[in-house]
Amino acid sequence: MTATLPEQPVLSYTRTIDRGLVHRDSLGEVFLTDLQPVSGTAYAAAAQLPRSHAYYGDHLLRPSTYDPVLLLEACRQSALAGAHAFYAVPEDHKFILTHLRIHLERPERIAVGPEPCALTLRVTVTGHRKRDGRTTGLDYDIDLVAKGVGIGSASVGLRFKSPEDYQELRLRNREGKPLSSSAAYPATRPGSTIAPYLVGRSNADNVVLADVVSEADAARATLRVPGDHPSMFDHPQDHLPGMVIAEAARQLALFAALDVRGMSPSRTFPTDLAVVFSRFGELEHTTLLTAEVGEQRRADRDGTGAYYTQGGLVELGEADPGGVDQLPVHIGATQNGESLCVLSLSLTRVRAHR
Repeated sequence: MTATLPEQPVLSYTRTIDRGLVHRDSLGEVFLTDLQPVSGTAYAAAAQLPRSHAYYGDHLLRPSTYDPVLLLEACRQSALAGAHAFYAVPEDHKFILTHLRIHLERPERIAVGPEPCALTLRVTVTGHRKRDGRTTGLDYDIDLVAKGVGIGSASVGLRFKSPEDYQELRLRNREGKPLSSSAAYPATRPGSTIAPYLVGRSNADNVVLADVVSEADAARATLRVPGDHPSMFDHPQDHLPGMVIAEAARQLALFAALDVRGMSPSRTFPTDLAVVFSRFGELEHTTLLTAEVGEQRRADRDGTGAYYTQGGLVELGEADPGGVDQLPVHIGATQNGESLCVLSLSLTRVRAHR
């Protein structure tokens, strides 16, 4: 459980923070608008979520709801910015993701409305690694609040390396081979890219899966490296970013839910996504993703006063109360037979009984 934080400061949503603090080249990819200390191990961050975005807004879900991967990106940015602002991590240091997790309890609170979503992130540092007086790693628990109501939680793990130490580590991992760059990867890659609607997308540019197949309760695919994508590769990378692998897992989970369990991507929302990374994903190696689909289960109402349905919000006490179908999906990502990471998702379909 995330620790209860002291009284929160007033946060501003008038402009984005310095893009260097969140390691972004494009201002359009910066979602944090403020950062304020709370205590020795806690701080608060503000993020404005865009109602329309070529990548994060490209979904078939109706009614339209803010992308959980967008919320996870806001959490990642809050962790990076806090490391620089409050823990003296130099801006030129490289960061390494160890884990990411997001759990959404109130998705009805993040339906896209007439105004951009003002998100509050209440961040607690739960682990602080040091060496020779320098911060080398931070682990974070994050509470997510929208319009004064808690909507879920997240956690992020980061490790930090100086440019020299990072270069040494990467070359050692690659047995001395020079680093690749995503800038060298064309938009079109070998393999048969899956149709966008099968993974809940409208725009094929946002699809990162190829050669997708399913059998029994499993599905597998290879990851397409979209090296020129303005969001997934905001700037050139020498490895597969963790957020790109998370996106691939989300797409494979949606495909598996449709193909194996008949859950439409337009009615299916990821309410849980967790990933633990074990090694770098190399750009030039084929990345294989394998999904195992669990048994669909029914979750009853949780006493929050409402159900989130594809037709909108169903308040308790109405004649047509809703139920929630949840589908667990476990995914492994490998290169050359070695694990890059393991991921787990919970896909939720909320519907009203009649």
